[in-house]
Amino acid sequence: MGPRTRLQFLRPFTVNVFNRISRLIAGWLPGFGLLLYRGRTSGKAYRTPMNVFRQGDEFVFALTYGADVQWVKNILAAGECGLRTRGRELRLVEPRLYSDPARRDMPFPVRQFLGLLKVTEFLRMGIDDGDADHDHASRQAQ
Repeated sequence: MGPRTRLQFLRPFTVNVFNRISRLIAGWLPGFGLLLYRGRTSGKAYRTPMNVFRQGDEFVFALTYGADVQWVKNILAAGECGLRTRGRELRLVEPRLYSDPARRDMPFPVRQFLGLLKVTEFLRMGIDDGDADHDHASRQAQ
């Protein structure tokens, strides 16, 4: 049984309960963020709460349900998204999927937890600080 199969039972709770509550605070708390993006076919605006891991001018996201989820597909198709974290809005660009069975980009306790779940897929995005309208993507998703 793969990690996605093992975690699928949590998805209804995560989507219907946890995400609704955490959307209210994720953009302000350290270690959390709100991804702001649009559906690639519907154009619908989405706000998805996530754990965020900053590394210099990039953010790394652990894909606990794998890379084959809609929010990842939407961001890859757009090539960008907004991120609200610690009360700031950033534009993230150049999304890149990668596999890392050792989970080297994660803080030690997170690495251990993700190891138990056998999470090996990640998404890395750079901060677009050269865009004068750096919160364009986040405004689109509101």
